[in-house]
Amino acid sequence: MSITHTDEFERHRPRLFGLAYRMLGSAAEAEDAVQDAYLRYSGADPAVIERPAAWLAKVVTNLCLNRLTSARARRETYVGTWLPEPVITADGTLGPLESAERRDAVSTAMLVLLERLTPTERAVYVLREAFAYGHREIAETLDLTEANCRQLYRRAAARLGEPRTRFPSAPERHAELVASFLSAARDGDLAGLEKLLAEDVVWWSDGGGRVSAALRPIEGRDKVLRFLSGVTRRFPANAELAAVEINGAPALVARAGDTVVAVTSFDIRDDRVTDVRTVMNPDKLEFVRRQLTRP
Repeated sequence: MSITHTDEFERHRPRLFGLAYRMLGSAAEAEDAVQDAYLRYSGADPAVIERPAAWLAKVVTNLCLNRLTSARARRETYVGTWLPEPVITADGTLGPLESAERRDAVSTAMLVLLERLTPTERAVYVLREAFAYGHREIAETLDLTEANCRQLYRRAAARLGEPRTRFPSAPERHAELVASFLSAARDGDLAGLEKLLAEDVVWWSDGGGRVSAALRPIEGRDKVLRFLSGVTRRFPANAELAAVEINGAPALVARAGDTVVAVTSFDIRDDRVTDVRTVMNPDKLEFVRRQLTRP
């Protein structure tokens, strides 16, 4: 394979990773899908690939569709709550997130919502919303009719709900509240945390059976506060909390030395935290650890 052919693929790699991650909700699986696409590209005749970007997008999308089918079967037997794998986005790993819409598209909350969709609905929605594909381009990518793609997109959008009801907090206020949560958590200030939590707050934990974690959502401010009181007592003595942009929004990363212990993201409405999602499964924290230790 010529250097030119390799360089052409590398030029598209970040975009392909962003596509695969949005499709799969897993950085590790997205990397594998992109690498599989590279192998297919390296074995193809460059002369027959008229539009490399479109060719690669089609290959990656179909690889992800195949992976989603098996992933759904695995998630049915997943221990406890399944949450998407977190990714630090301040370094541009998922591409430019210069608008609220682009940030919402990679948020933890959105990736959880995308699990409601069938694999094909998800592909249509991601290509349309995150990559601004027209319905004709989507049809070519998925080998469907344009009318079918329009129908799939409408169905996916209806299942996901209106954006204004999904992500109502302003980015600046979101950052302020996460900073307040960080300060209160560092100080063990349960009274301060209580002021930040909505009365009907829900806390989701993903340990994947690998570490101790709540197997079911914890619902209600009082129960969440009791849970937090227990968590702070069990946390490693050398653990450090820091605010980091995860999936387009301020979040908290807990580290003990070079080990990432947890990544916590927040949904905020009316100046109160309504949902908290904490990933503690060490398999899902490896990508973030690599990002944090990258020179």
